[in-house]
Amino acid sequence: MRGPTFTNRVLHLGFPGSLILPVYLSLVLIKLGHAQSNQDSLMEGATPTEASTAQSTRTTNNNNNVEVKADEDNADQVQLMMRKLEARVAELEEKLHSRETSSTFVSDDVDENVFVKLPSSSKSFPEVKFLNYQDRKRILITGGAGFVGSHLVDRLMLAGHEVIVVDNFFTGRKRNVELWIGHENFELLNHDIVNPLHVEVDEIYHLASPASPPHYMYNPVKTIKTNTLGTVNMLGLAKRVNAKILVASTSEVYGDPEVHPQSESYWGHVNPIGPRACYDEGKRVAETLAISYEKQSKVDIRIARIFNTYGPRMHMNDGRVVSNFVLQALQDEPMTVYGEGQQTRSFQYVSDLVDGLMLLMASNYTKPVNIGNPIERTILDFAQLIKSQVKSASPIVHRPAVEDDPQQRRPVITLAKEVLGW
Repeated sequence: MRGPTFTNRVLHLGFPGSLILPVYLSLVLIKLGHAQSNQDSLMEGATPTEASTAQSTRTTNNNNNVEVKADEDNADQVQLMMRKLEARVAELEEKLHSRETSSTFVSDDVDENVFVKLPSSSKSFPEVKFLNYQDRKRILITGGAGFVGSHLVDRLMLAGHEVIVVDNFFTGRKRNVELWIGHENFELLNHDIVNPLHVEVDEIYHLASPASPPHYMYNPVKTIKTNTLGTVNMLGLAKRVNAKILVASTSEVYGDPEVHPQSESYWGHVNPIGPRACYDEGKRVAETLAISYEKQSKVDIRIARIFNTYGPRMHMNDGRVVSNFVLQALQDEPMTVYGEGQQTRSFQYVSDLVDGLMLLMASNYTKPVNIGNPIERTILDFAQLIKSQVKSASPIVHRPAVEDDPQQRRPVITLAKEVLGW
């Protein structure tokens, strides 16, 4: 009987405990009873005084000969049951061995339509760098299942860090991080940061917030709460656990700028009651909160003002320029340009943004830093570029201009170059 080995394999394989463990435990209990019977039989070789003393403690008012006979019958029954149970356990062990050649096990004790699916092989993950306990960090990413956050997750996981993703999946998607689900260094929490979060971490990348106009305008109050209450909760967490925190701000803090291009010293030109205000002002308050926590509570902060970004894992229907134009061009639908199309934007690739975020976190700079592409294009030029690249037959059509749509957007990245080497 291979008790410990058998038990360990049952627990390791996730085998149905209801089928095996009762059998195994019964066998153990019966063996214990059999051992007691054997101990009783040893008393036959004891002295009369010892035997009499032992019997007097075990029974009262019964005939000794009848008792011994009953014990012998019980012993025979126990041995018979033991043989049957051992045979049953051996049979079940053989079924466990069949896992090597089959991915499905169906128990004789359950309905044929109810079975346990055992994977034929464990999930494989990309090779990650090994870091010792001194270099490995525990990193929290809010909004980590989103477009930008998921790319940051990939980079940090490959670098060997432990990553905790927190997302309420309003715009984030689990499939963006499914590559890492099950990895020992990865944890995914379905949580809304408007509510407090208690975890132990070394660094926090606070990226949580809808970022495209249709998404943040869908529930403006929720957008404001995410960027204010959510930011308070994350800054409070950073304060409690003494973690560095990077707050993801946006070029929208500049509003419809009257200064072009925009450097970090420009205060912006924002309509506080316009349709974009929930996002613009929410991010402006988030920056104010970060600076206030730094001054008052000595929280180690970083602030990234992120300009337009594109790349894999964007929502097809998120309403941003790149995804809109690409989707329309691929389907040969009219490519929609709002206004004359002379408003400008500068687009950076998501991997460049992730580089900038990681460099900023590793730096000692605590003031806002622009992270974006300094090369700008008009929206009309961009539509024509995508149309030609896709070889689409889509016509370009103009629609009325959107309220408070910025007319110019281009970052000055001198600070990022000097401070971050980006």
